[in-house]
Amino acid sequence: MRLLRALAAGAAALLIAGCGGSGDDGGDGPSPDAKGPSESAPGGQALPASLTGQKLDWGRCAADESGRAPGGDWECARLRVPRDYAEPEGAQLRIALIRARSTSGAKQRVGSLLFNFGGPGGSGLKMLPALSGEYERLRGRYDLVSFDPRGVAASEGVRCRGDRALQAAESVDATPDTAAEERAFLRDAADFGKGCAREDSALLPHLSTAETARDLDLMRQVLGDRKLSYFGISYGTELGGTYAHLFPQRVGRLVLDAVVDPTADSVGHARNQARGFQRALEDYLRSTGEDPKKGTARIAGLLSRLDQKPLRGDGDRKLNQTLATTGIAVTLYSKSNWPVLTEALQAAGDGDGGPLLRLADNYNGRDESGRYDTQSHSQRAISCRDAKDRPTAAEAKRRGAEFRRLSPVFGDFLNWDTAGWCHEWPVPGTRATPEVAAPGAAPVLVVGNTGDPATPYEGARKMADELGEGVGVLLTWKGQGHGAYGSGSTCVDGAVDGYLLRGEAPKDGKVCAG
Repeated sequence: MRLLRALAAGAAALLIAGCGGSGDDGGDGPSPDAKGPSESAPGGQALPASLTGQKLDWGRCAADESGRAPGGDWECARLRVPRDYAEPEGAQLRIALIRARSTSGAKQRVGSLLFNFGGPGGSGLKMLPALSGEYERLRGRYDLVSFDPRGVAASEGVRCRGDRALQAAESVDATPDTAAEERAFLRDAADFGKGCAREDSALLPHLSTAETARDLDLMRQVLGDRKLSYFGISYGTELGGTYAHLFPQRVGRLVLDAVVDPTADSVGHARNQARGFQRALEDYLRSTGEDPKKGTARIAGLLSRLDQKPLRGDGDRKLNQTLATTGIAVTLYSKSNWPVLTEALQAAGDGDGGPLLRLADNYNGRDESGRYDTQSHSQRAISCRDAKDRPTAAEAKRRGAEFRRLSPVFGDFLNWDTAGWCHEWPVPGTRATPEVAAPGAAPVLVVGNTGDPATPYEGARKMADELGEGVGVLLTWKGQGHGAYGSGSTCVDGAVDGYLLRGEAPKDGKVCAG
């Protein structure tokens, strides 16, 4: 789902702020299989020593497409992984890694702490340096490591359309009201998938979350860790849960923050988000002193008018209903962005669509020169390889009234997204919902935020339950925004730090007040 696939820790913050018991010993000590064949995961084959024993050539990081490269202590390398784990000695992919070494001595160092910031499609090579200040305490005992997953950015990233075509597609109505708009919506969805197939046909069948979880385990081995220490945020929680299911005995200290509901299919995720974003919008409206019901009606009215007559934006670009919905949604990822939403809504009410348009551009990965990043391409390629269900337009129309009741502002957008996101996708999905049950694994810390719009709190409870008794440890924060760690709660940060730095999991069910 499009909104679900936003980066978690700071997707909006980066964009806009600039405008218990004891766990096991984590990952310390060399991996026993770092030099030889690995134990296979269920459904996989043992990997050859040429992969598990490879030496990473760490060096200066290259510049990204914008010409920027992380400086300071950051170093980069590439890891060779099988394109197809069923044929581990066949074709290979190269996964881009980034690292900042631990600031402590060898005796204090736990090992490597791997991060995935969400998406899918988020670039760890960009996000970890940008957010590293939040993790400085963790660097005291860990090498901080992140990566661009297979099919993402520097790791042979998927690209399905050029910039001009992406901008042109923004005029397609994502909440069609007529037969002509519906045909244009579905044709655009199908054309996007065809573009991916033209450019990356050999890669598309090998972009599942399960394959990325196997990549994580190969990283663990090559980095020299006995067990995986991991911090997953948003979609990164789905990846972490999948890893725990495939490799329960190799789970070290895993933190899952802003948790995806592992029991929900595509329509279930859309329902969750309709509730979550509406809940966050009403919390925002209360903070301004406006009645949530009246405020919701006011914003829904603005979107309805934009559906008929877009506003002037920047240059010759217009703010339409779809872009305005995206711009509103992205501000709800962090409470610190609520004042930005107030200003943007006021501007739109005065006939200026520029502020909401720029917010939508931030989410859509469009820079001021009109260039787009490839996150949306990777999001779609990975999520459509994962999800087996293919909801139809007819089903979306039947669900319309239900979704509008859930959210008069976001319901239509999320409902229609279920029908368009994987429409006529060129490869089938692999499963209905992710498998995360991890019997026998060490405790996994699951952090839920009661005010999270994109991954509502209920998903954290379900993840903890699905991981299994004695495995999922639920930590609740009564806060706002997408994610909890680093959001200003000393209670949350202290509990997570205690778990990662000392192996001390909080008591299951611990609650931190806002």
